[in-house]
Amino acid sequence: MAQETIMMTAEGYENLKQELEELKTVKRSQIADKIKTARGFGDLSENSEYDEAKNEQAQLEARILLIEEQMKHIKIVDRDAIPKGIVSIGSIVKILDIKYDEELEYRLVSSAESSSDNEIPAITDKSPVGEALLGHKEGETVEVHAPAGNFNIKILEIRT
Repeated sequence: MAQETIMMTAEGYENLKQELEELKTVKRSQIADKIKTARGFGDLSENSEYDEAKNEQAQLEARILLIEEQMKHIKIVDRDAIPKGIVSIGSIVKILDIKYDEELEYRLVSSAESSSDNEIPAITDKSPVGEALLGHKEGETVEVHAPAGNFNIKILEIRT
């Protein structure tokens, strides 16, 4: 099965590259040190520190493989090519939850993007709200199909 293209902002791509570099250099080294220290505690068959370090190593290597595979399929979103007023990856969207009459603001990111330290909460393009918003314009009301039930939101503002 072919991997689908992952749309991502340039900022998200850089963050993912930095995470991968950190995992491969700093984290791998830290875990190797933990394993080395745990081996010094004696019998490995009853050594919980060793087991924990090996489990941490397995999780780290799985994350590295996942990121490397994702990076093969990333397409950077060219913000200049996005029509103004249309929700896309990288958009900041102010919405109105019609049922609760509550205004919310989100930054729409790729599902592969790690959350960043922005003031605006991020939602992914694969989340029910993110999926419903993609491709719509300011002023439109869209129906969100969520596990807890369907609801409507109105797009108040779109920024890039």
